Amino acid sequence: MRTYLDHAATSPLCLVARERLVEALEALGNPSASHRSGQLARRRLEEAREELADAVGAAPSEVVFTSGGSEADSLALLGSRYARPERPRLLISAVEHAAVAGARRFGAEVLPVDGDGHVLAEGLGQITDDVTVVSIIKVGNETGVVQDLDPWVERAHGRGAWVHTDAVQALGHVPVDFRGDGVDLMSLSAHKVGGPVGIGALLVRRGVTLAPAGLGGEQEGGIRSGTQSVALATAFAAAASQAVRELADEAPRLAGLRDRIRDVVAVAGGVLNGAGEACHIVNASFPGARSQELLLLLDQAGIDASAGSACRAGVSAPSDVLLAMGLGVEHAGSALRFSIGRTSTATDVARLAAVLPGVVERSRAGGH
Repeated sequence: MRTYLDHAATSPLCLVARERLVEALEALGNPSASHRSGQLARRRLEEAREELADAVGAAPSEVVFTSGGSEADSLALLGSRYARPERPRLLISAVEHAAVAGARRFGAEVLPVDGDGHVLAEGLGQITDDVTVVSIIKVGNETGVVQDLDPWVERAHGRGAWVHTDAVQALGHVPVDFRGDGVDLMSLSAHKVGGPVGIGALLVRRGVTLAPAGLGGEQEGGIRSGTQSVALATAFAAAASQAVRELADEAPRLAGLRDRIRDVVAVAGGVLNGAGEACHIVNASFPGARSQELLLLLDQAGIDASAGSACRAGVSAPSDVLLAMGLGVEHAGSALRFSIGRTSTATDVARLAAVLPGVVERSRAGGH
């Protein structure tokens, strides 16, 4: 039996999502077709859209289904940039997921953060009339830091800029309210909350018109072409609804497990990284050890963890997020992320407590 502490990378498919997925896979019909089967598929797709919208405080017309959070991020940033060429500047925080951080290749400017990972208020002055979109992650995927979006929304809207937030790690762990948050664009992903891999959503506020990112048909409001997967959308909506319904009970339970993991980290000689307000993520460094070696030793002991974002798998360089927070290369190079979810238990934490100190000691001794 393995101990799974990598829920921020992907979470197990929950029962309600599995049931909805299997049921929907049996149905036939392209939702863009005009015949009866197509109409039934369209109805199921729109019901899923309505269910997801209701769970996250959006209107159904504001939900654009995507292949996942990364595509939603890309559509938000590039769709904004090409929709308003007269406003050429993009601003992103220094602690974004790789799908947002990649906008640096298109000239995106970076907003600095403090040692806890919070975006510094001094960056507000960078928002001027030539900025098209400001992207601030809602919950850090590596550290669990929770950002205060309000001042960024107020400043950006005062200058005519849009605000995007990557809320992939927020859904199911902190309250998510698209309308209440006041942002213009929000990215979500199914497989972080017990839904299937391969489906996500970009919420696009009414009145915001993005440029399409590709060629093809006019599906998803003309923003994202391609035949929609009714089955994946249905399962996503079911998982999101369940995660939101259970948030009030689940968040305190996970916070308790998170705090116990922090205690385990301290016993093993680790140092916590970032504010880590979210209930499900613990990021810590183990000076004198190396992340990849720690992961290998944990894997051999039957424990699944990570060194940061799953999108960095196979990358041995220290996390850009941790470096942006001011951690030195060696400190960042010894970091691990433990993340928990719906199926996590006290037994998982006890198993980590039994294994982690010895693993750290072995790594510091050169793995022998």
